[in-house]
Amino acid sequence: MATDSPKTPKLRDGQPQPGTAPDDAPAAPGLDPATQDIDPASAAGNGEDDEEQLPETIDEGSEVVAEGPFAIGRAAIERAVRLAPTSPGVYRMLNAANDVLYVGKAKNVRKRLSSYARPTGHVARIARMIAATVMVEIVSTATETEALLLEANLIKQLRPRFNVLLRDDKSFPYILITGDHWAPQILKHRGAQTRPGRYFGPFASVGAVNRTITALQRAFLVRSCTDSFFESRTRPCLLYQIRRCAAPCTGEIDFPGYTALVREATDFLSGRSRAVKEDLAREMEKASDDLAFERAAIYRDRLAALSAIQSTQGINPRTVEEADVFAVHQEGGYFCIEVFFFRTGQNWGNRAYFPRAEKSFTCEEVLGSFLAQFYDDKPPPKLVLLSHAIEERELLASALAVKAGFKVEVTTPQRGEKKDLVAHALTNAREALGRKLADTATQARLLQGLATVLALPKVPNRVEVYDNSHIQGTNAVGAMIVAGPDGFLKNQYRKFNIRSESLTPGDDYAMMREVLERRFKRLLTQGPEPDKPTEASDDTPQQWPDLVIIDGGRGQLNAAQAVFDELGLTQVSLMAVAKGPDRDAGRETLFMAGREPLKLEPRDPVLYFIQRLRDEAHRFVIGSHRKLRKKDLREAGLQEIPGIGPSRKRALLHHFGTLKEIERASIADLGKVPGISAESARRIFEFFHAQPG
Repeated sequence: MATDSPKTPKLRDGQPQPGTAPDDAPAAPGLDPATQDIDPASAAGNGEDDEEQLPETIDEGSEVVAEGPFAIGRAAIERAVRLAPTSPGVYRMLNAANDVLYVGKAKNVRKRLSSYARPTGHVARIARMIAATVMVEIVSTATETEALLLEANLIKQLRPRFNVLLRDDKSFPYILITGDHWAPQILKHRGAQTRPGRYFGPFASVGAVNRTITALQRAFLVRSCTDSFFESRTRPCLLYQIRRCAAPCTGEIDFPGYTALVREATDFLSGRSRAVKEDLAREMEKASDDLAFERAAIYRDRLAALSAIQSTQGINPRTVEEADVFAVHQEGGYFCIEVFFFRTGQNWGNRAYFPRAEKSFTCEEVLGSFLAQFYDDKPPPKLVLLSHAIEERELLASALAVKAGFKVEVTTPQRGEKKDLVAHALTNAREALGRKLADTATQARLLQGLATVLALPKVPNRVEVYDNSHIQGTNAVGAMIVAGPDGFLKNQYRKFNIRSESLTPGDDYAMMREVLERRFKRLLTQGPEPDKPTEASDDTPQQWPDLVIIDGGRGQLNAAQAVFDELGLTQVSLMAVAKGPDRDAGRETLFMAGREPLKLEPRDPVLYFIQRLRDEAHRFVIGSHRKLRKKDLREAGLQEIPGIGPSRKRALLHHFGTLKEIERASIADLGKVPGISAESARRIFEFFHAQPG
């Protein structure tokens, strides 16, 4: 899907109806990241390609609805019904703590609320929701389409307990052809689409983007270098030599010629791939007829590159140029929705989602709610194919058309190639859910083994692992990773920039004390009660861990235990894991307060599990530290490197183009720069590749 800029319709929010609560009710606590003392940070690496974790299931029979609370909830809804409008709108049900229980939309709000006010005929889920309701808020909208868009936005923002929730903390990558330079650049883009240019996507993974960009460079010779690198070139770079760039930087191609290449690349990504290939084939034949065989070979290689894009993508439709395919599968009380992205007749990848929904929901209901939330922040394609027929298909199509600016078809195909695509997605959904259920069972056994080995009072449902990193006290950062029955919870990882000015540089114990104090003081003031179990469906970081693991030995354990004693934390188990002699894996020592040090057998599965937790914390904190160092380096400049002044900085940038290329260079390459001695090259290399403590 190509976009110049995202278009989101502005909804006309009506005033709250008389007798209802005001529309500016506070959101659920803990949702505003600006107020957090700890900085959210996503995991480095390829975490964006990981499947989501399974949500906790809610046993519908575990809660009995008493007659009294149900009557109270009905009375609150009846009061709202009397003053509710008969026009389209969105309603929110709130409990006594002012938390949003449910967000819904309706073409006739009064009629919809009246259905909740009936004394009987409700399923268990609806009855529990009604019993917990004490207040109803209403927002009027001009059309039912606006109500649908607003509902999806509020569900993602407020995360109500009784709605189907799209648990997605990852953004999709796009391909961007820039529009703010005379020689447009092709690059990978993630995040807000603010830079001028054409955006193409979404792609399911970064790998799919990288493969496509590489093939497009071979086919259309569009540059991928940064503007600063482009401006500093005096001779073509290696990409020109290997025929992956036309080298507009040094005038190897003129402006009209390069513009034609960019236009062809844009046409190909916009869905006109067949026309582009036909044009290239005609030019190849023409060059061959004119006996210009070298030019014909260039067109041949470009055609081969385009064919490679379409042949390496797995399943590629013949009759579907642009579509998103959704298939939902239910098993074991869980739902899995598999999404395939097809653009320009190519498969741009797939991703599995595991939305939070109670067992009483049907596949159709889950899929319908999922779609509205999914396209809340993504441009829709012209065609959306579904495995199940949803109730509000036409309304959803209308809402997506308003968002996209063109007609969007939402359909459940019954025959032909489109049905085959849906069947393929359904097979992948079934297999993805099966894999996730198997992985979850294995993780549960490891947590059970961990509880047995450490003699914990219960099997840990949430494990937090802490580590810190620095180089001689500089750029000190602490980090927390979280693991549970579903594996690593990467959306709950946190990093802590060490702030205290009284710390002695390199004092690991003091750094760990600061990290733990900030984490648990916040929990004591904003989190749930320490002895109160956290709701199973709660996936926010404001939860109490059952086990805390510290990367370190007895000293780190004593520092952490001092913090726990000061804060009066007795309900959280604490353990430190020290590396073995010579840092050999398999010879770790486990420390717990009041117990003898424990060593497990080198091949014990529990020991492997502890190593995985420790190594994941180490990986995350090292990545956070390096990002902080790079930021400081960008702000301070290369002069921070000992022996590097303005002239040598200028020589390095002229030779390599960017700071990133300087960082990647070997000592031998650095020594080739005019004015850089062998000793200076060694110091530069060691500066970028210093090992943090």
